[in-house]
Amino acid sequence: MHFDVIATDGAARAGVLRTAHGDVPTPAFMPVGTKATVKSLHPEEVREAGAHILLGNTYHLHFRPGEELVAELGGLHAFMGWNGPILTDSGGFQVFSLRDTISAVDDEGVTFRSIYDGTAARFAPESVARIQAQLGSDIAMCLDVCPPAGVSPAEAEEAVRLTTSWARRQREAPRAPGQLVFGIAQGGSDRLLRTRSISELTELDFDGYALGGLSVGEPRPELLDTVGWAAPLLPAERPRYFMGIGDPEGILEVIARGIDMFDCVLPTRLGRTGTALTSHGRLNLRNAQFVRDPRPLDDRCGCPACARFSRAYIRHLVNQQELLGLRLLSLHNLRHLLDLTAGARAAIQAGRLADFIANTRAGSAREPL
Repeated sequence: MHFDVIATDGAARAGVLRTAHGDVPTPAFMPVGTKATVKSLHPEEVREAGAHILLGNTYHLHFRPGEELVAELGGLHAFMGWNGPILTDSGGFQVFSLRDTISAVDDEGVTFRSIYDGTAARFAPESVARIQAQLGSDIAMCLDVCPPAGVSPAEAEEAVRLTTSWARRQREAPRAPGQLVFGIAQGGSDRLLRTRSISELTELDFDGYALGGLSVGEPRPELLDTVGWAAPLLPAERPRYFMGIGDPEGILEVIARGIDMFDCVLPTRLGRTGTALTSHGRLNLRNAQFVRDPRPLDDRCGCPACARFSRAYIRHLVNQQELLGLRLLSLHNLRHLLDLTAGARAAIQAGRLADFIANTRAGSAREPL
């Protein structure tokens, strides 16, 4: 078995996911390394911030630099200098979120134009499996159809049908040695469709399962309600992955509903725009109120930015477009989410997750910025 649940607290779980490149304690936030790098950060900085697993993007790596080159240079781990576990998505989300680039969707796969040069490209379950095998990731995601929120019932049902059909084919495709394969359930917030998708995928016996097709524009209460009833339908003995959530409140909410893994570009994207995530709330370092502020970003944080520099200095770096400022904020934000997730894991093991969430919310509301 590659996954063990070691503690529960209500629906929440603490566990260990075992991969070819090491163990991942869960719940786990996965920093996004879209193009084989967590933007602006050295792999050791990411590791020291508390990350155990990274996410790589199959779509972008396929086009630049290409999976053949990555394989020639020893696989994705060697290529990017990260010796821990890596999950690669299928590229399906990128294709279907760039709907204007799609020219055809059929039972065999999807044809689209590359965002890099406009040339025609095609993804099918077998080709996506082959790309991820050459990348050599520890976890490969199945190709799925990910429609936006608000599509017609017919389009949502067709997405479920194709997702199951493609998953069945990718389940049988060759994979890299030790590579785990996860299926992705679709169906939006429709209870019947989502339940059908989960039932069809679990019959295929994947190594783990993801809830896809959420965080695509639906209201947050609807998203959380769906996670609340859908997560328990997934096999208890396999890891459960929510694709694309990274704000502190959202992370705690999905953990409480039984999710084990999640990812988002939010911490580094906010860092590059001058925003810090803190236990007091978000800080926009471009604001004039911080021009003489001698305090660290967060007095509860031990990251390099908080240990050494003031808000005033980081604001100066941001406003002068100095790369150090964006790096420090990205690293801080990553550390904040990783610490939050580790704190939730410890709280689950102690049977005190509800208190942890309540205290986290209270601290954010109470403390001055």
